[in-house]
Amino acid sequence: MFVKDAPPTRSPQRPSVAEALVREIFAGHYQPGEFVPKEIDLCEQFALNRSAVRSDLRQLVDAGIIERISGYGSRVRAYSEWNILDPQVTDWMVRFATPNPGIQREILAFRFDVEPYVAMTAAKRATARDLVAIEEAFEGMGQDFHNPASAHRGRLHSDWDVAFHVAIFKATHNIVWTQLSHILKPSIHLLVETSNVSASDPEQSLERHRRLMECIRIRRPRDAFFASVAVLRGTADALGMEMPETLLGEVPDAIEG
Repeated sequence: MFVKDAPPTRSPQRPSVAEALVREIFAGHYQPGEFVPKEIDLCEQFALNRSAVRSDLRQLVDAGIIERISGYGSRVRAYSEWNILDPQVTDWMVRFATPNPGIQREILAFRFDVEPYVAMTAAKRATARDLVAIEEAFEGMGQDFHNPASAHRGRLHSDWDVAFHVAIFKATHNIVWTQLSHILKPSIHLLVETSNVSASDPEQSLERHRRLMECIRIRRPRDAFFASVAVLRGTADALGMEMPETLLGEVPDAIEG
């Protein structure tokens, strides 16, 4: 079941048990609450000593993905207990999590809860430089979309799409959101790349992004909020997922726009 040639995390001289396991976990072969193979079985599987296997398992423990239970082994923890903002975890997500709809739903729910308010704040605080960054990313999406000759069209479009959302986070001029924009890039990329591939209305998606950009540019916070909701609804539709349960629409009455 395990892939022995997975890219190693620490040493290129030996296979990475951590990455082989996390690949299986992210693919859904081991669900939260289920136990992964025991140390002795992993030692035999990878031809490694117990110390090396324990070191790799420690990576998953530190990431919150598994927990060690004395006398039983290692069990996969609930998604809500994973250190989802750990750079190592987000790197694994980009590389291994695409087949896992459970993780995609968690990321999508987070984005629904956060990004409309980020867009609303950006519409109030964005500077001319911020608007240029958002527009450049949008133009990149459009140019790549209308360039069928590009051999890397889908990948480039996704890169520009991620840059568009990151630019909006930065336009809030809030140090927490700005830092989160860097940490969340892999998570956003995971959904963006998958939804762009499966989208049935790419032109409408581009138009939804344009509308969001315009609402921020003309400083309409309330409209930016709902424009962001529309973008995320398009992502949910492309992924074949239902809308997450959120507080969408509960924009503070004091906000003009």
